[in-house]
Parts: sequence; C-alpha cells; structure tokens
Amino acid sequence: MRTVIIGATIVNEGKTFDGSLVIEDSKIKKIVKENTNPEAGADEVIDASGCFVIPGVIDDHVHFREPGLTEKADIDTESRAAAAGGVTTYFDMPNTIPQTTTIEALEEKFTIASRKSHVNYSFFFGATNDNTDLIEKLDEHRIPGVKLFMGSSTGNMLVDRRESLERVFSSTRMPIMVHCEDTEIINRNMAEAKKRYGDDPAVIHHPEIRSEEACYKSSCLAVELARKYDARLHIAHITTAKELELVSYPITAEATVSHLFFSDRDYMSLGARIKCNPAIKTEHDRETLQQALNDGCISVVGTDHAPHLLSQKEGGCACAASGMPMIQFSLVTMLELVDKGVLSLERLVELMCHNPARLFEVRNRGFIREGYQADLVILRPNTGWVCSKDIIQSKCGWSPMEGHMFLWRVERTLCNGHSVYRDGKVDTDYIGQSVVFR
Repeated sequence: MRTVIIGATIVNEGKTFDGSLVIEDSKIKKIVKENTNPEAGADEVIDASGCFVIPGVIDDHVHFREPGLTEKADIDTESRAAAAGGVTTYFDMPNTIPQTTTIEALEEKFTIASRKSHVNYSFFFGATNDNTDLIEKLDEHRIPGVKLFMGSSTGNMLVDRRESLERVFSSTRMPIMVHCEDTEIINRNMAEAKKRYGDDPAVIHHPEIRSEEACYKSSCLAVELARKYDARLHIAHITTAKELELVSYPITAEATVSHLFFSDRDYMSLGARIKCNPAIKTEHDRETLQQALNDGCISVVGTDHAPHLLSQKEGGCACAASGMPMIQFSLVTMLELVDKGVLSLERLVELMCHNPARLFEVRNRGFIREGYQADLVILRPNTGWVCSKDIIQSKCGWSPMEGHMFLWRVERTLCNGHSVYRDGKVDTDYIGQSVVFR
C-alpha cells in the first residue's frame, strides 16, 4: 500500500516547511520538500492543503481501566478516543484490577490490547512494597518503565516503606515514573478540612488537602533517592511552581494538559469534573507550569487520562472520584495554548511527540523520519467547533471540555500508515502495534 500526503505544512524537529510524505505500508518512505510529483503510483492520495502534519502524539500517562474497571472505560473505547484526538501511542498505568504488579498481569494486558487497541500501546509495571524482585526480570524492550506511587488513593500500590523505595530506585535503569504526594500530609489536611467543613468538604478545598506541601515533600524524597542511585526519575503530573525548582537533568518532569489549562478558579464552574490527584492548583502554579514548557524544565506533556462515570464524580473532596477523561481533546487543547502564544507549534511537537520518544527510547516513532513508522496527525486550523457529548468516544460519555469552542481540528490520524481516524469516525477494525523500546 502506497499512500501520499500532498500539500502539507510539516512540523518536525523544530522546523516547519511545505512538503509531501510518501508512505509505503506502515512506514514513511520519503519526505519530499521540493516541488515534485510524488503521487505517481500511489494507491491513495491525501490532499492536506491548508493543514499541518505532525508526528502522532505519544501520551506517556493514561488509565484505560482494563482489566477490572471496565464499567467506566476499556482499551477499545479509550484507544478510540486516542485516535480521534491524534494520539497514536499510549502508555497505560498499572492501577487496574488486578494491578499490573506481576508478570502474569502485565502479559494479560498485552494480550487484551493485541485484540482491542486501535492505536499503539504499552504498559507500565507497577512497583509495590513487596515486588521489587520482579523489576529486574522485566523485558525493557517491551515496556516504558516502572510506575511508583508515593502518594495515597492508589490502594495497596502505595510504596511507603523507605527500604522498598530504596530497592525500587536501585533496581532498574529504565525510567521510574513517580506519583509524588505525601500521604501523611494529605491525611492530616483531610482530617482538618472535615473538622472545618464537614464530612465531605466542597471540591474547592481539594488543592488545600492535596497541597503544595504534600507534593513538594514527596518530590524532594524522590529526587533524593534518584540522585543517590543515579536512577532515571520522571516526575508525573507536576503541579506546583515550587516543585519545578527540583527538576534538573537528568531528572525529568511531565505536566498534564489539565494542569496547564485549568486553575483553582475553575472549580466554581466545573466542580468535581476537574477533581484529580494531584489537585489542580492556583493560577500562579498554572502560569509557572506554562512558562516551564519553554525553558526545558517540563520535558513531556501527557494527560493522566482517567475516566470515571459521572455518578462517581458526585460529591466533594472525600466522596467524588479523582480523575477526568482528556485524551480525545488533549492535542486541540494544547493548540489553543499555541494560539495564545504560550508556546510555539514546534515546541508543542517536541513536548507531545519527540520528547516522549526520546525519554522512553521508543524505537522508530515520535518523529517524521524516513524509515520510521507512519504515525501522523493531519490538523486543520481555523475551524471553529464546539465539543459536544455526541462526539465523545470515551466510555464514560462526558468531558470537562464539553461546551468549549476549539479552533483546531484533528482531520485525520494515521497509525502505522493506516487512517485509523478520518471524517469524524474511528476505524474500529484496525489494531495498533505493541511499542518497542531501547
């Protein structure tokens, strides 16, 4: 199968240029910058006039809920949402049922995805207090790294014993992606909030309970251990200006679209729909995170896509579930920040496509290069549309972006050269590939 994309404005590796792409089967055969006629012999010609073409987004942080929590999401539905949002590769988190803390549970996820995932996939292995002996047995070519929860609300995946933490940080050369919140501080803050506001404090108090102090103390410990053992620490969903002071090479940090777009003022209008852990914090924190997109302090932008049913989002700090679905609208939301001058389109591509590939050492993806997999997104600017319930692909059926006007549209998503999303529809017959690392 030979596919040619013509008339495009290509954004790749810090450059923007007019050109065409020749795709043969699943790979990029040729990048054509000069004014030639690459359509010869093509089975399909895609006219991308007026559009931008970027590499497919690699989302390093999603919760697709399968197995065990499939009433709210599953690999089929959430990979559909990914395709519709221009995300061609995702790395799923281990807090499912059963948790991905054994080799058998990890293999089961790969088996499910090989039948149901419509884009490319891999899975983090979850560390616990008791399974560090398994980390050395993992195949580093199949998974992005190890996920470590140093904060509450993740059941028995919380790793809170110093000796266990030491073993995790000393056991692998793969990236260790860490959720940093101090459980003791959170529990103390929750107890104080309940005394002051009742058994279920209003969601506006969520950033007071899951506070800057809780995040900073935990991140400090993670950084200390990473430096002690020369580990590859990747701090997930960083939320505070103070934590950014801790980040310097080789330690890396992820910011999520939600923490870059929302602030604590949005709790008044969106309530528990934007309740997530760590909490969305102040406008100052948001603005500092946005500035850090350009100075190299933030390496990766992910989503922490975490669907819940709306019925599970009812209540306040104690009762409403934490997490929100964002993967379908992550790219177009970040493009809104491009339009506002927060970052350039070239920098967005670095943060959402190139850097995840570099950081996790993804083979042959994340760039528009000859010989690489043809994971591509065609974007059309200046096409106003409103996010409505009927276009939501996620199984939970809602989005915090409902009613929001976007000016960019994902026109088409190609995964391994196949148009998995086009004309507003996902090709649910297509199955993506397992990602290879290192």
